[in-house]
Order: sequence, then C-alpha cells, then structure tokens
Amino acid sequence: MAYVLGIDLGTSAVKVTAVNRAGQIVAQSSQEYAISNPQAGYSEQNPEDWVQKTTLAIQNLAAVEHLDLSKVEGISYSGQMHGLVLMDKNYRVLRPAILWNDTRTTAQCEEITGKLRGDFLKITRNRPLEGFTLPKILWVKENEPEIFAQTEVFLLPKDYVRFRMTGKIGMEYSDAAGTVWLDEIHKTWSKEIADELALPLEICPPLLESTAVVGNITVAYSAISGLPAETKVIAGAADNAAGAIGAGIISEDKILSSIGTSGVVLAYEKDRKTDYAGRLHFFNHAIPDSYYSMGVTLAAGYSLSWFKQTFAGQQKFTDLVEDAKKSPIGAKGLLFTPYIVGERTPYADAQIRGSFIGMDSRQQLHDFTRAVIEGITFSFRDLLSIYWSEGKHFVTAVATGGGAKSALWMQIQADVFNMNVVSLENEQGPGLGAAMLAAVGVGWFKDLAECSETFVKYGKVYRPKANNVAKYDRIYRIYQQAYSATRPMTGDLLKLDN
Repeated sequence: MAYVLGIDLGTSAVKVTAVNRAGQIVAQSSQEYAISNPQAGYSEQNPEDWVQKTTLAIQNLAAVEHLDLSKVEGISYSGQMHGLVLMDKNYRVLRPAILWNDTRTTAQCEEITGKLRGDFLKITRNRPLEGFTLPKILWVKENEPEIFAQTEVFLLPKDYVRFRMTGKIGMEYSDAAGTVWLDEIHKTWSKEIADELALPLEICPPLLESTAVVGNITVAYSAISGLPAETKVIAGAADNAAGAIGAGIISEDKILSSIGTSGVVLAYEKDRKTDYAGRLHFFNHAIPDSYYSMGVTLAAGYSLSWFKQTFAGQQKFTDLVEDAKKSPIGAKGLLFTPYIVGERTPYADAQIRGSFIGMDSRQQLHDFTRAVIEGITFSFRDLLSIYWSEGKHFVTAVATGGGAKSALWMQIQADVFNMNVVSLENEQGPGLGAAMLAAVGVGWFKDLAECSETFVKYGKVYRPKANNVAKYDRIYRIYQQAYSATRPMTGDLLKLDN
C-alpha cells in the first residue's frame, strides 16, 4: 500500500492527511498553534511553530494512527495565503510572519495605488488590499528598515515549511499571485512594480508549477519526522486553489460555494484575457496554465457563529440551524445583512456594518436564524451576480464548509442561486487538494482531471424549486437596496463609537 500526504497549513492549525491510490483517506493528524496580536490590527505567527507542529502531526500519523511512513511516496501542501516570511542570507527568519488577516497596511495600499494607478490592476489583475503580501513588504521596508536591509528572500507560509523539509527555496504560482507582486499573465515577478516602489526584485524567490517535484526530504528531516529520505516533495498550492481542486472545480461549468469563517465563491478560468477589473480576485491556478477567480464575503459562517454566541449560546449549533426550518422563506419579513466586520466583495468597504431589517413582534429565534442563513446566502449571490454580468454560466455549485452540513442550507443555496448544488462525500477542504497535487506529482495520474475522477466524490444533488426561486428573487432585490441605505448611517455610528 502506497500513500501520499496532503499538508494543510491553516491559520490556527495544520492538518496532515494520508490518502491511498484509490483516493481513500486512511489517516489524519492535526496540531494547533497560536496567533500573536501585539497591537490592534496586527496578526503574526512564529514560522518555527508551523514546522514543529507539522512535524509532530506527521510523527503522530505513525505513533497514534499507525501509518507506515515508509510507504509515503510523496507530499504536497496547501497553505494560508499572503503571510510574509522574511529571511536573511543564511535563511534565518528575521521577524514573526505577518498574516493574511493583519490590517496594518492601509497606508501602503494607498501608496501602491497612488504610484501605479491603473497599471497595478493590469499587471496583477487585483487591487492592493491590506491582506495581500506586497503591502506588508512595503510596510517592513518603511517601518523596520534595519530588518528589511537584511532580507535576502521572502516566502509564504507553506513555502517556508517546504524549505525546511527540503532545503530548497521557491514559491509556486497560485500563492505567488496572492502576493500581488506577480505579473499574472507573463508568470514573472513584476519589475515595474519593484521599480515604482523601490523594492529589490532579488528578494523574490524562484517560481514553480504546483505539481512540480521540488526535491526530496532531506536526510536531517527524515531522521526527525520518520519519512523516508526518498519521499518526493511537490510544490503545492494556495489554500483556495487547493480547496478548489479538492472540490473538483477544474472545469468552467462548476463553481465553489465555500462557507467557512469567511465565504468564498470561486470559479475555474481558462481564458487569460478574462478581466473583472478588480471586482473579483483573479489568480494563477494550481492547474498549469490556468487561473481561478473568486469573491469573498468577510463574515459568512462567522455571522452565524456570532449570532449563536450572542443570542443562543446554550443551544447546539446543529439544533439552531435545524430549527430554522420552522421559519418560512423570508423569515416572516426579516432581513439580515452580514456585514458585521465590514465587507470585501462586492463593496470593499471596511466601514459598513450588518443589520436586521423588518423586525416585528411575530418573529422568534428560529426566524432570526433563518434570516442570518438567508442573508449569508444572498451575499454569495452578490458574488455570483458579478460572474453573470460577465456572461458566465454555471451548471452546478459545489458547497463546502458549514453550508454543506445542513439540508436546509443546501436547498436555500439551490433556490437563491437558481442552480443545482451538491456536497462532497469526502470533504477535506484544501488538504485533499494538496494530496491530489502529490498524487499527480509522483505519477499516479497523468493530470489533476484524471486524479479528480478517483479522488473527488459528490453527494446528493439539491435542485432549485421554481416557487422558492421566485420568492427569493423578490427578497434579493430588497437585500440589494440595504447596502446603499445603511452605509451612511453605519459610518456615522462608527464615528460615535470611536
């Protein structure tokens, strides 16, 4: 029996998944690590924690799950995007990694926009936002010049872990695109961006395809981890790209609807000429010579978690969602907008805040729960509407995360989207996508499409119901008015709060 490992390096934990040739998950192990918030808006981690916890998770596959590590033929990675790791000429880490959810770089984003204007969007296909890597690099240059002066190379989180396992420096395209320093169409680091921002192009690492074999486990890491030194190491992918692969989003007729803390609608893109003018993120894919686009709603599952914690703390999560069945479509006239931490797509507005609209004395807890679920789903329709406005057509939405765990929520998605919605029988998120990259990299399959036929398995299909679709269309038109109606008010309230 042979295995590959998918290492999913998340924001709060790493999960290592062992998969056999039949696409069956045979063992898993996970380890958590801490996030540091030294100031308001700052979010950092110690890269050494990633390495130690990944190693411990691999060791536990053998010690606890009784996996024979000598049978592991290859490993690959999925990683939290945008995190900045700076290294000196001896490849020592210079400072804690600045994470994707760090918001200290507003001034640097404005600087990038001011200096490069429309050229930045043409080069990167994305707007400079606080979460991306390039503004973080610029922040270190301007605020920690002594550290920046020592910088030999920068890496992203999973690429640093891979370096520690192999001794090889590199960054694959799907994660490199998320730095917004990559010329996405020409697949090179942008000299124009470097020149305009007075950044040394030499600190950018070599670029790799996601399915490329980077090398083997070093003898030293083999001795620590228990993996054989012959184990092939495959470059890997950004978490959203890996998650899309694990969900079978490798053709243009499917779209991913992922409800985690934030929410993502993601599509496979084959045409490099596609241009959403910054309304959606557009990144190089882990599939060679392909791209993916996505929109993000900041508080998807987080909206429901906040609601439960605030108003139904003693109730089980599953029971809370199940009780929403007691409420009719439209929640008896109650509407929720999920902007409780601002919004990214389609508004890119840090000042907007959420709201309940239409409250009256008839409504009960289950009506509020249904309104929250429907509001989150409407925010996803906002994202889909951008695709539809560009002439895109999707047959199926593949639902993952919290929205795939409830039959009610699956049907609501089908009705709001007016398309078939399916779940995954073997949902493992980005970790399965990482394992698929490893399986292709070691030669089990000729490409990811062939691998998908074996590894990706779909569950029940939820089909839109015409009467429900018509009702949700009317409610959605009202939902669309809420942003412009509440934006001035919420901005004023935030000023009072401060």
